[in-house]
Amino acid sequence: MPEDLFPETASAERAQWLRQQLHHHAHRYYTLDEPEIPDAEYDLLFAELQALERAHPELSSPDSPTRRVGAAPLAEFASVRHAVPMLSIRTETDTLASGAENFDQRVRRELDLGPSDPPIAYVAELKFDGLAMNLRYEHGVLVQAATRGDGEVGEEVTQNIRTIRQIPLRLVPLSPQPGAPAPLAIPAVLEVRGEVYMRRDDFEALNDSQREKIAKGVKGEKTFVNPRNAAAGAVRQLDPAIAARRPLSFFAYGLGDVSDLVGPAPQTHYEWLMQLKAWGFPVAAQTRVVQGAAELVAFHQQMGQERDQLPYDIDGVVYKVNRLALQKRLGFVTREPRWAVAHKYPAQEQLTTVQAIEVQVGRTGKLTPVAKLAPVFVGGVTVTNATLHNEDEARRKDVRVGDTVIVRRAGDVIPEVVSVVPDKRLAGALIFTMPRTCPVCGSDAVREEGEADYRCTGGLFCAAQRKEAILHYAHRRAVEVDGLGDKLVEQLVDAQIIRTLPDLYRLGLTSLAGLERMADKSAANLLLALEKSKQTTLARFVFGLGIRHVGEATAKALARHFGQLDRIMNATEAQLLEVADVGPVVAQSIRTFFDQPHNREVVEQLRACGVTWAEGEPAEKAPQPLSGKTLVITGTLPTLSRDEAKDKVEAAGGKVAGSVSKKTDYVVAGTEAGSKLTKAQELGVKVIDENELMELLNGGT
Repeated sequence: MPEDLFPETASAERAQWLRQQLHHHAHRYYTLDEPEIPDAEYDLLFAELQALERAHPELSSPDSPTRRVGAAPLAEFASVRHAVPMLSIRTETDTLASGAENFDQRVRRELDLGPSDPPIAYVAELKFDGLAMNLRYEHGVLVQAATRGDGEVGEEVTQNIRTIRQIPLRLVPLSPQPGAPAPLAIPAVLEVRGEVYMRRDDFEALNDSQREKIAKGVKGEKTFVNPRNAAAGAVRQLDPAIAARRPLSFFAYGLGDVSDLVGPAPQTHYEWLMQLKAWGFPVAAQTRVVQGAAELVAFHQQMGQERDQLPYDIDGVVYKVNRLALQKRLGFVTREPRWAVAHKYPAQEQLTTVQAIEVQVGRTGKLTPVAKLAPVFVGGVTVTNATLHNEDEARRKDVRVGDTVIVRRAGDVIPEVVSVVPDKRLAGALIFTMPRTCPVCGSDAVREEGEADYRCTGGLFCAAQRKEAILHYAHRRAVEVDGLGDKLVEQLVDAQIIRTLPDLYRLGLTSLAGLERMADKSAANLLLALEKSKQTTLARFVFGLGIRHVGEATAKALARHFGQLDRIMNATEAQLLEVADVGPVVAQSIRTFFDQPHNREVVEQLRACGVTWAEGEPAEKAPQPLSGKTLVITGTLPTLSRDEAKDKVEAAGGKVAGSVSKKTDYVVAGTEAGSKLTKAQELGVKVIDENELMELLNGGT
C-alpha cells in the first residue's frame, strides 16, 4: 500500500487505534468465543495495520497483533532465569478417593485443624497435558515467554508464544462497573503461569495435513504421536513462522513474579484467576472453589467421567488451598508446595511389546489387523490387544512382531498402537502384510479401489459373518422371515444349531424347544414364517444374499434386466455394466461374490430347500412409464402400503425419494400427509393420489 496514504500526523494515532481494536476483537473471538465482527472485517483491520507498519517501521511495537505471524528464525534459544522458580507439585495417582482425602488430611494436620473445625476451601482445577509456560508482562505488554526448564532456568520462546491467539500481547485495563469496587490496576510486572496445549480437533487436522505432505513426497515431514508432543514441538521451533502454522492454545492457572501492585490485592487464588480472566487470559471453565475432602473427591470423579468428552487432553486434576494466607502458612517442603497436589488419572499411554499380529474378521467381512500385546495397565484397565485399523495404518506406523510400542487407551475407546520405538526393534523383524484370503473361511480377501479395508468375499459361508448374513437375509425388505430377530439369531448361531443360511430351513420344533424364551407357540410361528419365506421374488432373494454394494434398488434393477438368477450369477462385468443401476465397483463386487464356490454352494442349497421365485425373460429395453422420474410418497394410501407403492414405482423405472425438492416430479399423497405435502405445495410440485399413480404406472400422463 503506498506510503502517502498514511500522513505522519495521523499514523501514530491510527496505529494505536488499530492495535486496540484488533486486541479487543481477538479477545472476543479466541478467548470469549463471542465475536462482534465478521472475520473479513477483522482481516481488513489487520491488513491496514500491516501496511501502516511497513510504511512507518518506527510505529511497530512488541504488542502489535502483526507480531503473531512469526519473525526471523532463531539460531538457538536464550536461557531465562525465572524470578520466581517454577516448582513442581506433589503427585497422587489413583482412581479412588484416597488421593484427595490424603491431601486434605495433610493440610488440616499442618494447620492444626481438628474434626470440629470447618472444611478448608480449595480451588479444583484441571491438570492439562501440555507444556508449562511463564509469560512476563511489563507495564501490560508481553515482553518474554519462557518454558519451565529445570524450574530455575528455562528457554526463551517469546517469538513462538506471540503466535498463540489466546495469549494477549497487551493487557487492557478494566472499565469501572457502576457500584462495584475499583478494578485492580495492571501491575508494573506481572508473570502469568499457564499451559500451552493443542486441542484434539486441531491435532487431528494437523496430522491430516502432515499425512498429505508425506503422501506428496515432501521430505522431512512426519506425523505427531499425541497433542502434547505436537504442542511442545511447536513451542520449541527455531522458526516462528513454522510455529505460527501450528494450532496452539493456552490456559492460565497461576502467577509468578508480581510487583508494584496498586490497590487491594486479591486474597485468594480463585480471585487472582478471575482477575487474570478479566485481563484477557483464558481460564478453564471447570475451575471452581470446593469445600473439604468430599467435594475434592466429587470433582475428581466428575472430571474423570467427563475427561474423554473434553476438547483437549488432561491427565488429572489439581487441588490448591484457596486462601493465600493459608498457602503462606503451609509453605514448602523439598521445593514442593504443601498447599497443592496433582491428583492424576491412570496413564492413557504406556510402553509394551507386540507378541503377534492377528487378523480378525468382523460381522460385515472387514479384516482388521490386531496387535497381541504383552499385558500392560493403561487407561485404568489391563490391555492385551490393540487395533492397527488396516494394512495402510499398520504399514504407516511400521508395526512388527517383537516391536516395543506406545499403546493408548482413552475412556471406552478401543486401545490402539500410537507409534513404534525404533531403537528397540529386533533384528530381522518382518514387515506386516495383510493376508489375501480370509483367515476364518479361506475365501478371497479383496480390497476395492479407493478403500482402505480388505474384506472377506465369502459372506454366505464365513463363520465370522454368519449372524449378519442371517439377519440381512431375514430382513423384511429381503426374503423376510417374521420373528427372526437379533437375539434369536444369536442363540441359534452360538448354540451351533445354524452354521449356514440353508440350516434355517432345516429347523424343527425339537431344535427350537431348548432355546431361551422359546415356547412351543413361538417355535411353531417361526417355522410357519420360514415356510412362507420360501415363496419370494428374484429381487428380494438377490438383495437377501448381502452382496456388497448391492442394495434393494440395485437388486430390483438386476432382476428386471436379467430375469433369472443364473443369468445374474454368470454375467460378465461387461454384461453387468449394461444394467442402469450398476457401475464398475458394483459390477466387480457382484462378479467377485459369485466367483466364490462357497457362495454358489449356499445358493444351490437354498434352492434345494425349496426357496423359489418366479423367473422370466430379460426386460425389454423399451422406456418404462416412470423412467427418469422422481416421486415422493407421503401419508396413508387407500389400498397400497408405502412399500408396495415404492415397489410399483421402481418396477416402472421411477425413483422414490425421502424428501421433496425442486427435482421431485410427483408427490403421491394419502390421508394425514404432513410436511412433505406442504413442501410440495410451496415448491409447486404436482401432487397426485393413488388413482393418479396407477394411471401413471399404466402409461398415462
